[in-house]
Amino acid sequence: MAASYDGLTVDVRYRKRADYLTRQFRKSAIPVRTVLDLACGTGTMACLLTERGYQVTATDASEEMLTQAMGKAAALEGRPPLFLLQTMPRLRLLEPVDAAISTLDALNYLTSPRDLRETFRRVYRWLKPGGAFLFDENTPYKLRRMDGKKYMDETEDSFCVWRTFFSEKRQVCTYQVDLFRAREDGAWDRDFEEHRERAWTEAELRQFLAETGFTDVTFTGDLTTRPPKENEDRWIIRAVRPMGEEP
Repeated sequence: MAASYDGLTVDVRYRKRADYLTRQFRKSAIPVRTVLDLACGTGTMACLLTERGYQVTATDASEEMLTQAMGKAAALEGRPPLFLLQTMPRLRLLEPVDAAISTLDALNYLTSPRDLRETFRRVYRWLKPGGAFLFDENTPYKLRRMDGKKYMDETEDSFCVWRTFFSEKRQVCTYQVDLFRAREDGAWDRDFEEHRERAWTEAELRQFLAETGFTDVTFTGDLTTRPPKENEDRWIIRAVRPMGEEP
């Protein structure tokens, strides 16, 4: 989906989300100059933060997504983001960062406790003491509500159909995606992808973050500072690596 991803996500409020993250950085216990964008996708957020003056390291497991991201970053003035091809549980940076982010439910794609715990451990390892990790999650409420639904996205040169199924046993929502893309000769190519997102509970996330060593863990509604509602579709979670530790 990499080549069509941006066209199919035009309704995502990237600039508003970047503004929110910038406000959160200003509340950090340490000055924020360097930022990790974990599972950066096509790099929109990494580029927006770069435009705001941050030095960004962005990682993703998809070479195709990073190709799109680097093409986008080529138009930036000054130092572009550093893009690294890595899975989340195998995160390895060149040096520690002042803050870490992960947006648009990337961590829901980690469906095993082992992978999520290891990802938290790696982020903690590469985060400076006093630095914050900000990420969002599709809530269990949202993923359960998507069971048996069909969704369609359409642009001038692409047509996408999503079919979703939720497994109570595995607590996993499966997205079956048919993507049609127009060719220059007027015909259409069809691709199929299957995505899986785990419905992590607040209790599980708090437990795994605490086991890693994170403190000051807070949950809010999406792009707000209020506590989440029962029918919240997206949580934003903030966790801090305590001061007084060696990075």
